[in-house]
Amino acid sequence: MIVQLAGLPGTGKSTLAQALTRELGPKTLLLDKDRVRDALFGPRLVTYTRDQDDFCVRLIHQTAARHLREYPGAAVVLDGRTCSQRYQIEEVQHLAAETGQPLRLIECVCPDQVAARRLQQDLLTGAHPAANRDHALHLRLKAHAEPITVPALRLDTSAPLPDCTRAAVNYLSAGHALIAQPAPKGAPTP
Repeated sequence: MIVQLAGLPGTGKSTLAQALTRELGPKTLLLDKDRVRDALFGPRLVTYTRDQDDFCVRLIHQTAARHLREYPGAAVVLDGRTCSQRYQIEEVQHLAAETGQPLRLIECVCPDQVAARRLQQDLLTGAHPAANRDHALHLRLKAHAEPITVPALRLDTSAPLPDCTRAAVNYLSAGHALIAQPAPKGAPTP
């Protein structure tokens, strides 16, 4: 299964992606465009352009396809892309078709002031590899975002993370034996 996290900067994609990766099992692979871009280009050569982002996403998709060939029952969680443009959704749909995997889209949303607070905190702590993430970027992307028109879970991430994770796991599990596996001993059940 391919799980694509979507949403504007500061809406909680990365936090949810990490939680889902832990929940979905040991062969789940998390691929984060921002971390891949940072690893490839470092702080000096990152340009934050569409071309550079798209290049990194193509590499991520190749890695996802390889992982799913190697571990057919596994999941891949894709993070770091807003999916606010139609072509971004089309690319991940193509990946799903090419690999024969179901695609599950989770759109993370939250009030603008929550996103602004999260973005400010990330800038202060340096917690996120993308140094261009700020409230102005959030608003700029929001102004030009195209609506997601494919089936997706729209998740308000201003709720507590355990609640968001549980809702996401339930969405992913619906009708898919792949996810319906027992939790490790001592782990909380959704």
